[in-house]
Amino acid sequence: MVTPRGLGSLLLLLLLLTSGQEKPTELPRNTCLGSNNIDKYDILNLNDKASCFTKCRQWGSDSCNVENLQRYWLNFEAHLVKEGLTEKVNMPFLKALVQNLSTNTAEDLYFSLKPSQIPRQVMKDEDKPPDRVRLPKSFFRSLPGNRSEVRLAVTILDIGSGTLFKGPQLGLGDGSGVLNNHLVGLSVGQMRVTKLAEPLEIVFSHQHPPPNMTLTCVFWDVTKGPTGDWASEGCSTEVVPEGTMCCCDHLTFFALLLRPTLDQSTVHILTRISQAGCGVSMIFLAFTTILYAVLRLSRQRFKSEDAPKIHVALGGSLFLLNLAFLVNVGSGSKGSDAACWARGAVFHYFLLCAFTWMGLEAFHLYLLAVRVFNTYFGHYFLKLSLVGWGLPALIVIGTGSANSYGLYTIRDRENRTSLELCWFREGTAMYALYITVHGYFLITFLFGMVVLALVAWKIFTLSGATAVKERGQNRKKVLTILGLSSLVGVTWGLAIFTPLGLSTVYIFALFNSLQGVFICCWFTILYLPSQSTTVSSSTARLDQAHSASQE
Repeated sequence: MVTPRGLGSLLLLLLLLTSGQEKPTELPRNTCLGSNNIDKYDILNLNDKASCFTKCRQWGSDSCNVENLQRYWLNFEAHLVKEGLTEKVNMPFLKALVQNLSTNTAEDLYFSLKPSQIPRQVMKDEDKPPDRVRLPKSFFRSLPGNRSEVRLAVTILDIGSGTLFKGPQLGLGDGSGVLNNHLVGLSVGQMRVTKLAEPLEIVFSHQHPPPNMTLTCVFWDVTKGPTGDWASEGCSTEVVPEGTMCCCDHLTFFALLLRPTLDQSTVHILTRISQAGCGVSMIFLAFTTILYAVLRLSRQRFKSEDAPKIHVALGGSLFLLNLAFLVNVGSGSKGSDAACWARGAVFHYFLLCAFTWMGLEAFHLYLLAVRVFNTYFGHYFLKLSLVGWGLPALIVIGTGSANSYGLYTIRDRENRTSLELCWFREGTAMYALYITVHGYFLITFLFGMVVLALVAWKIFTLSGATAVKERGQNRKKVLTILGLSSLVGVTWGLAIFTPLGLSTVYIFALFNSLQGVFICCWFTILYLPSQSTTVSSSTARLDQAHSASQE
């Protein structure tokens, strides 16, 4: 029999024993692993999964399962269509519209994709919004099965700055990524829609992309790698006034990728090609100057001719431009900000001098071959020199006063610095670059092309009608045009074709850096040997007009 005292002792012993045991603690739930409530789409779970857009910032992190999380959001759109319990979703990171549509529509359907608003259908009498999707009227007729009505889901998903939906090729902090971190999802019913006869259109509005970046329309391909990746098959990219239009032949999640134009290895190779070409050009341009000095001493009439002086002035500007380029690329970011400012200004100045003298070559060619009569100008070469060296100086002074020069950096996709040089500062100074470099070059280049076309027409028509036919005459005419093209800067026009692909970039870097070689060859052929044996009759007449224009 247990006494009360013994019962109390027993209870006290049990209390001491149980108090010494730790209570089991519940492990914190890690929603970013994606294993918890993977198919639950209530408000709580949606917010928990959305927090991973910013938490998952490192590939291979033990705290995130990127594959599960991406699958969660890909399946959410199918969940909206399947359940049919809601027509609109309005959350900070997610905007969605789900509605039934008739397949017998006779009009194209437009939906507004303004990121801050829930997607909505645009009525016929409304203006088309800058961010929109267009479903062509043929879209519904191409769907499988005989359906009078389908359920459409349009989703705008803000994926944040983490690793979700970035893919293996888009590292963090490398300047590349999804434009505005916005994805646009489209799905119809429970069907897989591919290979549409008429593609759908998605317009992403944006300002001008940053320098050295390209925009590409892509979709999320779950078949690429273990976690999926961006692909562009079946999508085309088209620039429109308000932004970029993506035309795709299937339904899924779409985005606009912003990626560097050149990677580190490409920039390294292009830099080496340009440096080698500039070095060779400087040697040939120096030889041209020496040859000109020898001819001035040995030929009395050569002193009064303006054409060779203009050729040498162009060669001198190119020599100094090549020298400034080699110094600029070799120095990189070394020195103070003031020194970098000075290098950028000097490089800009000699670049504009080269453009100006190419324009003056075209002007002189116009006077000799096109205008012909009334071409006398007092102190002709002095006036050309004031324009050739003075106008660029005024532009550089104006640009420098706005503090536009500074360190310019090109980075690759791994955020490594590919090239540093003193040029225009990034930001608002880019507008000065577009005006004083791109615009200035375009004006001089177009003028040179027009004059060259007129001269070519003169050579191939006039000389063909008056000159005695001789073997190889057409070949000499072609060589004449090629020689004149080196003076007016045709090789610089190759820059227009660089957006077509990397091969055109290599061609531009090679031929443009060798412009000095072409000028030296033309100068040597034109003035060193006897004109009667080497230069065609058409070229000889132009050369003789060099002095006649001033007499």
